[in-house]
Amino acid sequence: MAAEYPTASALSEAAKQVRDAGFKRWDVYSPFPIHGMDAAMGLSKSWLSAVVLAGGLTGLLTACVLEFGPSSLLYPLIVHGKPTNFWTVPAFFPIMFELTILFSAFAAFIAMLTMNLLPRWNHPMFNWERFKRVTNDSFFLVLEARDPRFSENEAAQLLEKTGGRHITVVHEE
Repeated sequence: MAAEYPTASALSEAAKQVRDAGFKRWDVYSPFPIHGMDAAMGLSKSWLSAVVLAGGLTGLLTACVLEFGPSSLLYPLIVHGKPTNFWTVPAFFPIMFELTILFSAFAAFIAMLTMNLLPRWNHPMFNWERFKRVTNDSFFLVLEARDPRFSENEAAQLLEKTGGRHITVVHEE
């Protein structure tokens, strides 16, 4: 069930009321980022930074194994006086840095796709004609029917109480 709001501040206030009503599966849409909307929706800190850190550490450890394994353990050849122990680290820094960055970027990309439930080729909101204005000048709040607290009458009353206009049930086709 979706409703349209006239301003960003009206949408923010509606988000606070929906959050306080106990809904868990809902979202807001606006043509630009709204400062404080995460707090209004009751969203916690994203776990994306932990995934990126894990990817970076995996890249660093991969570089260490790929460089120290052959040069220090498998084939410890002394060429032009190059040591085969820990003192070879400065020569390995560029590869360590590059693999850390590469694995971090891959982890961030895959986590972003996973967190946003992508790829999703068509969202049900695209079936609502008024939703085309979201990229221009309209603000929308959507309650999902799979929310445990969702009932059509209660959701419609809540959206009406929050000042929503054009309250509509959007069906997935």
